[in-house]
Parts: sequence; structure tokens; C-alpha cells
Amino acid sequence: MAAITGFFATIIGYPMQWIYSVVNSYGVSIIILTLLIRLCLLPLYAKQIKSSAKMAELQPKMKEIQTRYAKDREKMNEEISKLYEQAGTKPTSGCLPLLIQLPIIYGLFALLRNPLTYMTSQNMIAAVHESFFWISDLSQPDAWLLPILAGITTYFTSAVSMSGAEGAGNGMMAGMKYFMPVLIFLMGRSFPSGLALYWTIGNCFMIVQSFIFNKKRKKQKAQEEAEAEVLKRMKKDGAL
Repeated sequence: MAAITGFFATIIGYPMQWIYSVVNSYGVSIIILTLLIRLCLLPLYAKQIKSSAKMAELQPKMKEIQTRYAKDREKMNEEISKLYEQAGTKPTSGCLPLLIQLPIIYGLFALLRNPLTYMTSQNMIAAVHESFFWISDLSQPDAWLLPILAGITTYFTSAVSMSGAEGAGNGMMAGMKYFMPVLIFLMGRSFPSGLALYWTIGNCFMIVQSFIFNKKRKKQKAQEEAEAEVLKRMKKDGAL
């Protein structure tokens, strides 16, 4: 995994150096690179969210099947497979987009944690120590503000993502929603400020895209329910 992460970190280092040569600001370069990568991963994220939403919608029916065939696991698995087939999804449908995203995200993470390991340009030796707003050196940790922003945006990322999935606010997922922001805050206080900046900007992007996807999905679901109600009434009235 370390070799794969290092490979992607090196690859991502090239556009990072090019962006810096254009904008001449390490902080702005991090923001632009983060947004570009998030935009490139947007189709994969959309597929992952769509798959997760479908799985969440199937949970009540799955629980009903599990209760009904609790003593017959073979029949239970058969009925669950039929349910997936009818819904046009699989439990692993959201895994592939996630697996493709992870090496890229980890590569960017590694690049910003140890930038001079993966970027060979002489300009970057001084660039990584540049100031950015209140941060005096982007290669050094920020004590409070940026880690707090990273933690807060992590919380809202989880909250907005979960708002689109029925039953996602229970159990382990609910616990992670509160645990992860604290963990990210503590990590943000020890990692370079450039890395915390990337995390915060990436979270802001994900909050916006999750909000848009959830809104679009709810609108589509309401439309489907309305159409189903119309068909039901037409059948009742004998029009079909």
C-alpha cells in the first residue's frame, strides 16, 4: 500500500509544481489542486452515493426477509439476492468507486504531509515554508484554528452524507460522526498546516456536493412516489 501511495503522491506532485509555477502561492496551489482532484473524482463519488442510497432504501425489506426466514438461511440468502436483482444493485456496488478514490486521496495526503519527498523542483523547497493568511509556515502545524476548521467540516461532511441515507444515523455510523472530527482535530494539530488546509477544503467541497446529491435524490424519490401513486389510483379506478 505504501508503494501505491508513494506512486500517486509522485504523480500528483507534478501538477502541484505546475500550479505553483502559475499562481506562485503554496496555499493557493493546495486549494486549486484539491478542488481539481475532487472534481475529477466526482463521477465516482456520485456512483458511490447512489449505491449507498439504494442499499439504505433496501434495509427495511432486508430486515423483513431476515425476520421471516430467520430459521432458513438458504431461503433468506435467496430472497435477499432476488431483492438486490429487482433493485438493480449489489452490496459491493459502492466498493469499486471507493477503492479507486482511496489511492488518489492517500497519495495527495502523503504528498502534503511530506512534500519534499515527492516534489523535486528547487522552487518547492522554499514554497512549502510559505505563509498563508494567519499561518506563518505551511510546513508546520497550526495550533488551533485550522485543526478546529478541519474537525468541524469533518463533522458536517458526515452529517450531510448521512442525511441522504435512511437509518444511517444509528449505531456505529452515529458514533463515527462524533469520533472522526475529534480525531481529525488532534491529527491536524500535529500534521503540517498544508495538509490540514487540504482536508478542510476537501471537506467543504464534499459538503456542497453531498447536499446537491441528496437534494436531487430526494426530489427524484418524491417524483417516483408521486408517479407510483398515480398508477395506483388509475388501477383502482379501472383506467389500467
